[in-house]
Amino acid sequence: MKFGPIHIDHIGIAAHDLDDHTSFWNLLGLHQGEHDEIVEEQGVTTRFFSTSSPKLKMEPSKIELLEPTGQDTPIGKFLSKRGPGVQQVCFSVGDLKGLLNHLTENGIRLIDKEPRKGAGDKMIAFVHPASTGGVLVELSQIQDAQ
Repeated sequence: MKFGPIHIDHIGIAAHDLDDHTSFWNLLGLHQGEHDEIVEEQGVTTRFFSTSSPKLKMEPSKIELLEPTGQDTPIGKFLSKRGPGVQQVCFSVGDLKGLLNHLTENGIRLIDKEPRKGAGDKMIAFVHPASTGGVLVELSQIQDAQ
Protein backbone atom coordinates (compact mmCIF):
# COMPACT_ATOMS: atom_id res chain seq x y z
CA MET A 1 0.00 0.00 0.00
CA LYS A 2 1.49 3.24 -1.13
CA PHE A 3 0.12 6.58 -0.01
CA GLY A 4 3.23 8.58 -0.89
CA PRO A 5 5.19 10.41 -1.59
CA ILE A 6 5.35 11.22 2.11
CA HIS A 7 7.57 13.73 3.86
CA ILE A 8 7.61 15.93 6.94
CA ASP A 9 5.66 19.02 5.93
CA HIS A 10 6.01 21.01 9.13
CA ILE A 11 6.33 21.01 12.88
CA GLY A 12 3.68 23.12 14.61
CA ILE A 13 4.77 25.11 17.66
CA ALA A 14 2.19 26.70 19.96
CA ALA A 15 3.05 30.27 21.02
CA HIS A 16 1.22 32.90 23.03
CA ASP A 17 2.39 35.56 20.53
CA LEU A 18 3.93 34.93 17.10
CA ASP A 19 6.20 37.97 17.36
CA ASP A 20 7.81 36.69 20.58
CA HIS A 21 9.41 33.78 18.72
CA THR A 22 9.85 35.01 15.15
CA SER A 23 13.32 36.50 15.62
CA PHE A 24 14.87 33.11 16.53
CA TRP A 25 13.67 31.40 13.35
CA ASN A 26 14.83 34.38 11.26
CA LEU A 27 18.25 34.38 13.00
CA LEU A 28 18.53 30.66 12.31
CA GLY A 29 18.22 31.47 8.60
CA LEU A 30 14.76 30.10 7.88
CA HIS A 31 12.71 31.93 5.25
CA GLN A 32 9.63 33.59 6.75
CA GLY A 33 6.43 33.33 4.70
CA GLU A 34 5.03 36.47 3.11
CA HIS A 35 2.02 36.73 5.43
CA ASP A 36 0.33 35.25 8.47
CA GLU A 37 -2.95 33.41 8.02
CA ILE A 38 -5.96 33.22 10.30
CA VAL A 39 -7.64 29.80 10.11
CA GLU A 40 -11.04 30.61 11.63
CA GLU A 41 -12.21 26.98 11.83
CA GLN A 42 -9.24 26.09 14.02
CA GLY A 43 -9.10 29.39 15.93
CA VAL A 44 -5.47 30.02 15.11
CA THR A 45 -3.14 32.47 13.39
CA THR A 46 -0.26 30.75 11.61
CA ARG A 47 3.18 31.95 10.51
CA PHE A 48 5.39 29.61 8.48
CA PHE A 49 9.17 29.47 8.14
CA SER A 50 10.77 27.31 5.37
CA THR A 51 13.90 25.30 6.01
CA SER A 52 15.28 25.98 2.52
CA SER A 53 14.65 28.06 -0.56
CA PRO A 54 11.50 27.32 -2.57
CA LYS A 55 13.59 26.24 -5.62
CA LEU A 56 13.10 22.57 -4.76
CA LYS A 57 10.64 20.37 -6.68
CA MET A 58 9.14 19.25 -3.37
CA GLU A 59 8.04 21.80 -0.79
CA PRO A 60 10.68 22.27 1.90
CA SER A 61 9.92 21.27 5.48
CA LYS A 62 8.69 24.15 7.61
CA ILE A 63 8.21 25.41 11.13
CA GLU A 64 4.69 26.69 11.84
CA LEU A 65 4.12 29.05 14.75
CA LEU A 66 0.56 28.83 16.06
CA GLU A 67 -1.05 31.68 18.01
CA PRO A 68 -4.57 31.14 19.37
CA THR A 69 -7.30 33.59 18.43
CA GLY A 70 -8.97 32.84 21.78
CA GLN A 71 -8.61 30.85 25.01
CA ASP A 72 -11.25 28.24 24.04
CA THR A 73 -9.54 27.26 20.77
CA PRO A 74 -7.46 24.08 20.45
CA ILE A 75 -4.19 26.05 20.61
CA GLY A 76 -5.49 28.23 23.45
CA LYS A 77 -6.34 25.09 25.45
CA PHE A 78 -2.98 23.52 24.57
CA LEU A 79 -1.12 26.58 25.87
CA SER A 80 -3.18 26.68 29.08
CA LYS A 81 -2.49 23.00 29.75
CA ARG A 82 1.09 22.57 28.52
CA GLY A 83 2.53 26.01 27.76
CA PRO A 84 4.44 26.94 24.60
CA GLY A 85 6.10 24.16 22.62
CA VAL A 86 5.72 21.54 19.92
CA GLN A 87 2.02 20.94 19.36
CA GLN A 88 2.02 18.68 16.29
CA VAL A 89 4.05 17.06 13.52
CA CYS A 90 2.60 17.20 10.00
CA PHE A 91 3.32 14.78 7.17
CA SER A 92 2.38 15.55 3.57
CA VAL A 93 1.07 12.51 1.72
CA GLY A 94 0.14 11.73 -1.86
CA ASP A 95 -3.20 10.05 -1.05
CA LEU A 96 -4.74 11.49 2.11
CA LYS A 97 -8.16 9.82 1.77
CA GLY A 98 -6.57 6.46 1.02
CA LEU A 99 -4.25 6.76 4.01
CA LEU A 100 -7.12 7.74 6.34
CA ASN A 101 -9.09 4.67 5.21
CA HIS A 102 -6.01 2.46 5.68
CA LEU A 103 -5.39 3.81 9.19
CA THR A 104 -9.05 3.36 10.17
CA GLU A 105 -9.05 -0.23 8.85
CA ASN A 106 -6.04 -0.91 11.04
CA GLY A 107 -7.60 0.41 14.26
CA ILE A 108 -5.93 3.81 14.37
CA ARG A 109 -8.00 6.46 16.15
CA LEU A 110 -8.55 9.55 14.00
CA ILE A 111 -9.73 13.00 15.01
CA ASP A 112 -10.79 13.63 11.39
CA LYS A 113 -12.19 10.70 9.43
CA GLU A 114 -12.60 12.99 6.40
CA PRO A 115 -10.14 15.64 5.20
CA ARG A 116 -10.94 19.30 5.95
CA LYS A 117 -9.41 22.62 4.94
CA GLY A 118 -6.42 23.87 6.89
CA ALA A 119 -3.88 26.65 6.46
CA GLY A 120 -3.05 27.51 2.85
CA ASP A 121 -6.30 25.83 1.76
CA LYS A 122 -4.59 22.44 2.05
CA MET A 123 -6.74 19.42 2.86
CA ILE A 124 -5.72 18.04 6.25
CA ALA A 125 -6.72 15.49 8.89
CA PHE A 126 -5.49 14.77 12.40
CA VAL A 127 -4.59 11.43 13.99
CA HIS A 128 -5.42 11.17 17.70
CA PRO A 129 -2.37 11.13 20.01
CA ALA A 130 -3.75 7.99 21.71
CA SER A 131 -2.75 6.04 18.58
CA THR A 132 0.67 7.63 18.02
CA GLY A 133 2.42 7.40 21.36
CA GLY A 134 1.23 10.81 22.52
CA VAL A 135 2.07 12.92 19.46
CA LEU A 136 -0.64 14.83 17.60
CA VAL A 137 -0.04 13.96 13.94
CA GLU A 138 -1.44 16.08 11.15
CA LEU A 139 -1.67 14.64 7.65
CA SER A 140 -1.77 17.02 4.69
CA GLN A 141 -2.64 16.24 1.07
CA ILE A 142 0.19 17.11 -1.31
CA GLN A 143 -1.54 19.65 -3.53
CA ASP A 144 -0.07 18.36 -6.79
CA ALA A 145 -1.32 14.84 -5.99
CA GLN A 146 -5.00 15.73 -5.52
